[in-house]
Amino acid sequence: MADIARLTEVIGPEAEALGFELVRVKMTGSSDERTLQVMAEDSATGQLVVEQCAQLSRRISEKLDALEEEGIVLVEGAYNLEVSSPGIDRPLTRAKDFADWAGHDAKLSLSEKVHGHRKLSGKLIGIEGETVTIEDKSAGRVDVPRKHIHSAQLILTDKLIAATQPLDLSGVEDIEETDEEEVQD
Repeated sequence: MADIARLTEVIGPEAEALGFELVRVKMTGSSDERTLQVMAEDSATGQLVVEQCAQLSRRISEKLDALEEEGIVLVEGAYNLEVSSPGIDRPLTRAKDFADWAGHDAKLSLSEKVHGHRKLSGKLIGIEGETVTIEDKSAGRVDVPRKHIHSAQLILTDKLIAATQPLDLSGVEDIEETDEEEVQD
């Protein structure tokens, strides 16, 4: 298992050096099918375009390779590196996310029950200190200690679409698709 906290400590400064904010570092999958997922955003746009994802991916790869040469292995074995923008229905991972996206619909999965609920969905009211408040569709207003939030994500709505800058698709037309058979040869 990879140490996500340590990876975040290493990857964060690499993103910041390019002018990006780290949104999330997550390891998914198992065995040879593991993916180190890095989400970041340009603070000016709230997204990353294809070239920015490529820049950050190269920078992370170079940093992790340099650490391995020094004998510091942060991810054991094979894995894929995936760098992306958080997208419109983004995960909410930082305190600022809960503040920035107040007024929009979100869903929360909790690590332990709060007022008898492990899942909440509704209008995100915001955050005060380390307490997130949501107006759940069935439970009403619920205050949740941030430490009990396992995962949180915005829900795609017309209001969210209207509040989000249009996606910049520059560079997408330059992506070349290859068949898996060609890659394996």
